[in-house]
Amino acid sequence: MIIDDLQNADNYKILGDRLAKGLSYLQKTDFTSLAAGKYEIEGDKIFAIISEYNTIDTDNEKMEAHKKYIDIQYWVSGAEKVGHDILKNQPLFQEYDTEKDFLLVGNFPSYFSVMQAGMFAIYFPWDLHMPCIKIDGAAAVKKVVIKVSV
Repeated sequence: MIIDDLQNADNYKILGDRLAKGLSYLQKTDFTSLAAGKYEIEGDKIFAIISEYNTIDTDNEKMEAHKKYIDIQYWVSGAEKVGHDILKNQPLFQEYDTEKDFLLVGNFPSYFSVMQAGMFAIYFPWDLHMPCIKIDGAAAVKKVVIKVSV
């Protein structure tokens, strides 16, 4: 897992061409006026999903991980907490769903990070994450998730 500010994104382009392309897309795109939805970057190998939502409690939430895609999550506006942990041999709440590319772990995260507008996080297949968690009260968030195939 990597957490940083978008102004430092060039430092991570050495991690591969696809990650570099996803980070460049974040750097070059004005997301403030783009509507929620899916945006193709490189077919099904790299694409963006823009979402707008209100943050929620941790009640009944589960950590997720992916196998086919790396997530680059970028916060356009608002702030939220994200729970995270390393995928080890935790008991699964939901087995891996090949169509939706995720599994769920019922354990509570060991760590939380506060993510704010302008920040990004890269979640690799071994990184569990629980996004969308409110900090003090529910707040509006606009976020871009770049899906990068492994």
